[in-house]
Amino acid sequence: MDKEIKPSSEFKLIAKTFMGLEQVLAKELTELGANNIEIGRRMVSFTGDKEMMYRANFQLHTAIRILKPIAEFKASSADDMYNEVRKIDWSKYILPGKTFSVDSVVYSDDFRNSRFVTYKVKDAIVDQFRENTGSRPNISVSNPDIRLNIHIAEDNATLSLDSSGESLHRRGYRQESVEAPLNEVLAAGMILMTGWKGDTDFIDPMCGSGTIPIEAALIARNISPGVFRKEFAFEKWPDFDSELFDEIYNDDSQEREFTHHIYGYDADMKAVNTARLNVKAAGLSKDITIDQQDFKNFQQPAEKSIIVMNPPYGERISTDNLLGTYHMIGERFKNAFKGNEAWVLSYREECFRAIGLKPSIKIPLYNGSLECEFRKYVMFDGNMKDFRHEGGIVKTEEEKREMAQKHRFKKNREFKQLLDDEENNEESDIRDFKFHSFRDMSSRKPRIGRHDDEHHFSRSKDKYKNKFRDRDDDNEERRGGKDRRFRGKDKDFGGRGKRFGGKGRRPADDDFED
Repeated sequence: MDKEIKPSSEFKLIAKTFMGLEQVLAKELTELGANNIEIGRRMVSFTGDKEMMYRANFQLHTAIRILKPIAEFKASSADDMYNEVRKIDWSKYILPGKTFSVDSVVYSDDFRNSRFVTYKVKDAIVDQFRENTGSRPNISVSNPDIRLNIHIAEDNATLSLDSSGESLHRRGYRQESVEAPLNEVLAAGMILMTGWKGDTDFIDPMCGSGTIPIEAALIARNISPGVFRKEFAFEKWPDFDSELFDEIYNDDSQEREFTHHIYGYDADMKAVNTARLNVKAAGLSKDITIDQQDFKNFQQPAEKSIIVMNPPYGERISTDNLLGTYHMIGERFKNAFKGNEAWVLSYREECFRAIGLKPSIKIPLYNGSLECEFRKYVMFDGNMKDFRHEGGIVKTEEEKREMAQKHRFKKNREFKQLLDDEENNEESDIRDFKFHSFRDMSSRKPRIGRHDDEHHFSRSKDKYKNKFRDRDDDNEERRGGKDRRFRGKDKDFGGRGKRFGGKGRRPADDDFED
């Protein structure tokens, strides 16, 4: 039966993610306190109230966007689609003078063109307003007040409010990038898959623009990734509760101390400088050291560590000797990383074969359009039998379950088409990402409430500065006495996006490049 979803204190929500990260996202939602969690294809549905919706956007590391379904109906033709959309009372969602946009995701023989579906939904909404008020709302693709999402699977249609706006992988800390940067959501998902939460040192020996080290630091400190963002779509909704969101935004009670360290290395000095810039913008220089080093010169770390890395695949980025690079990776693992574990994301079977080590787990993951694998390598002295006899764990029970439900790696991979139009728009990878201009993240100020169209903020400036200024000031002795700190002009910007000071404004639109 066709139905408009009635509002309640707890309602259905959908968290979108990348294929392969559904289980990780479901675990995040469980820890967040969501109810009725169900795993689907590249999504996890759950229920929660307005606070849960705000927190899901603000705190989840592996969600791309959070949708709030408002209507479900059957539609086998364009006329069906138009009529069902017109039945919804759009005055509850789109106020006079506000703009909207529609995104469509279609898996149907009846609707082969997602753009056609988008037009029909827009027409139905506009015609309803014109008939009821004599005027029509405007369409805005770049910065609408209300974002809608229509999902069609055969003749089943779900129409949702998009509470996120810009894809959640676009954290806001990235200032510059190198070629083919790793998507932030994918990086976070990879780290969470390893089970690492800051209990050892962390190393990315081919860090590029620093995405993996930064996401690792956010996880280790349990910092909400939404703290860097300019805005969320739900802030423009008619029922937006600014006080509730201010409370969530300024609550850092769940953040934790991180007593180990994160290292990022790259042979390319341009990548090193880019990564340092991004780390500094995130306010994480105390936790992350970025240095120039070729992995072939990597030496056994003094502290217990984990490696998570994303080497070149030979697709968008290659090397003069791709297989030689992977052979070198295996040699360094074997001879300079004993007693630790390493995880590698790559694409080609021949690359993995060149590593020359047997993985303990293989997990298929999509990096953009490429069907890759994330493999775990456990390094130990002696043979497997002795290692296990001494209590060593090669594969956890959770990893065994993950392996059991996944297909095996295909030997001859080809560059594939993107999964669907939705991913092509913004969620496949960040090749089309438009980077923000370089800015001091401390310009974002804590809020104290809402006044007209401006947000004002509450967190004490002095408290904020004391807590987050130059995170390079302490614990040099704990790191073995080696001065790894950034000095002088390389000091942190004094924060990670939390906003301070009386009635300072939120950043204006022209502070950011669209």
